[in-house]
Amino acid sequence: MKRILPTTAIIAALAVPTFAQEAEGDEDPSLMEQGMQMLLEEFLSEMGPALKDLEGMADEIGPSLRSFTEEMGPALVDLLGKIEDFSAYHAPEILPNGDIIIRRKTPAEKAEEKSGEDIEI
Repeated sequence: MKRILPTTAIIAALAVPTFAQEAEGDEDPSLMEQGMQMLLEEFLSEMGPALKDLEGMADEIGPSLRSFTEEMGPALVDLLGKIEDFSAYHAPEILPNGDIIIRRKTPAEKAEEKSGEDIEI
């Protein structure tokens, strides 16, 4: 769901005609422009029902999500104040007995992680 909204916003922005630069004369669009337009139209026609369903789902869960944030918001703000840096912790793990643990990274693991960030593509 996190990927659908930004992708849809980008596609919608690209589908809107821009008027910053007008081509001189009444030239027909190039094959690349025609292909891109066809691709965007097909994408929007395929994604239309899914976006309507997503909008309906947002309308359904909106009130419950609002009440959740009203009730849990202060507690989450307090928790975020206690945790200074999320990168200092490993991802949560579920143990076989059902316990959930969040391990703190050692200084060596932090240094290894920082050295692994510089990669050449």
